[in-house]
Amino acid sequence: MSEHTALHPIRAAAATAKAAFKDVRDVQPVFMSPADQEAAVRELAELEAIVAEARLRVVAAAQDTASRSGARDLGAWLSTLTLTDFNHGRADARLAEALDRRWAKVAAGMADGSVSTDQAQVVVHALDALPKDLDPELVAKAEQQLVDYCKDFRPRDLRRLGRRILEIVAPDIAEAEEAKRLEDEERRAREKCRLVLKPIGDGTTRLTGLLPDLDAHRLRTYLDAFTSPRKAEHAAGGEEDRIPYPRRLGHAFCALLEHLDPNNLPAHGGDTTTLLVTIPLESLRDELGTGTVVAGEPLSAAAVRRLACTANIIPVVLGGKSEVLDLGRTRRLFSPAQRKAMRWRDQHCRAEGCTIPAGWCEAHHLNPWSRGGNTDLHHGALLCSWHHHRAHDPTHTTEHLPNGDIRFHRRP
Repeated sequence: MSEHTALHPIRAAAATAKAAFKDVRDVQPVFMSPADQEAAVRELAELEAIVAEARLRVVAAAQDTASRSGARDLGAWLSTLTLTDFNHGRADARLAEALDRRWAKVAAGMADGSVSTDQAQVVVHALDALPKDLDPELVAKAEQQLVDYCKDFRPRDLRRLGRRILEIVAPDIAEAEEAKRLEDEERRAREKCRLVLKPIGDGTTRLTGLLPDLDAHRLRTYLDAFTSPRKAEHAAGGEEDRIPYPRRLGHAFCALLEHLDPNNLPAHGGDTTTLLVTIPLESLRDELGTGTVVAGEPLSAAAVRRLACTANIIPVVLGGKSEVLDLGRTRRLFSPAQRKAMRWRDQHCRAEGCTIPAGWCEAHHLNPWSRGGNTDLHHGALLCSWHHHRAHDPTHTTEHLPNGDIRFHRRP
């Protein structure tokens, strides 16, 4: 009599499989032929799906067991029992319930080894998203079609096919249902939309959020203009090329905020949205010192000087006794016509060796506005965002070359 006779058949099968694999755990696959290695990988993947289906079948039947254990729910019980993360346990519990109560064909595909757990998750999600009033025959047809797709497609491809499954099984209603689905998806995306800014206290603020796909795509498009994703076509590369892309994306977001036109923003108390920055005259002229955003955070004098070139900021320059000496100037920013003239004249960033196109550049005062410079065409030059920061960076000096280019040197 077998030692597993007294066990439940599912436990006996698990014990038999465990014993069989223990017998081969010291067998080195390096000596297998290529054909055997390929077949073994495929067969073991099928076996994983078969075992996963059996496990999920047991999980679906274990609701009472989970309740008696005092677990909060089936997913928490599973997570504790298998020492997996809670989110994984709950995902498995949801899949087990879906296979047991609604999607028998998907479960059968797993039991046959033709549908993996990852594929089953995607297929179940697609089937659950079908219209609730859809004809049951069409639902069954959709389920069978997606199970058949599992023989040839990865989860990522299945996700795309699942979103379009109605076009296969019910093309006459697919377009109308897709429109409703998209409207619901966009509505939920707007409801989930979040943005949280949390000052850390070290001069940075952590920004986290959740955006609708359309708005996220628009933001990425805007940021790409500042990160200059095609700059490799125009330049041999420089220091900025070695910056990790996420950091460059962060710099691009800051540049985007600096270039927002306050005339297109909502008004606050009758005034357009504009930052006021107070700064002593000596600090504005010197390389050191700080300014302060009115009712906000401090800024370095270098940052104020740079922002004064392009950002919609009004420096409130103070004298020795904090008298207001200058509340902006009539023409602090270059006009659209002047920018067009600079684009035609300069063609690209005027930093030596940089060929970022003029359309991605910012207008820079060669004689700083903060030191009395005029906003005249011959006193301006185009610099990309990277080099514009360098022009106002106190750790660098600039040299104006005879051809109009600007050369940067790091201070010793």
